[in-house]
Amino acid sequence: ESELQCDGNRSGHLQNGELESDAAVNEDVIRIIAAQLAEIGDKLEKDVQAKVVNDLVQHFLNENLSGEEIMRHMSRVVRELAQAIPSDMEQEKVMLVLAMVLTKKIVNTVPFLLHRVFTTSVNFINQQFHNYVVEMVSA
Repeated sequence: ESELQCDGNRSGHLQNGELESDAAVNEDVIRIIAAQLAEIGDKLEKDVQAKVVNDLVQHFLNENLSGEEIMRHMSRVVRELAQAIPSDMEQEKVMLVLAMVLTKKIVNTVPFLLHRVFTTSVNFINQQFHNYVVEMVSA
């Protein structure tokens, strides 16, 4: 199964020393979806207040919190933001983009958190939106 990477590329798998990728996934479709999500992110970015980002930063900085605890907090924040932002888009799409916008803002605020934030965000997106992403790519 091919996995969508954050840069819009697909991951491949090594088989017999050669990189193989899933030919069923259309790269143009993935690029179009990535461009649409980036455009939506640009529009939603102004709705994410610095206070929300700083609160999440504090959670990521707290090494006593597990990845699961941070992910639960991130999930709550994403749901609250999605409800507060009027949108005619699918709720899943708004929440997916908000998760990516929050990730970007946190890393821009505190760059040394990149690994922890990225790992948590990828796990969050995989848990919450895996089926939605698969549906977007296969549609």
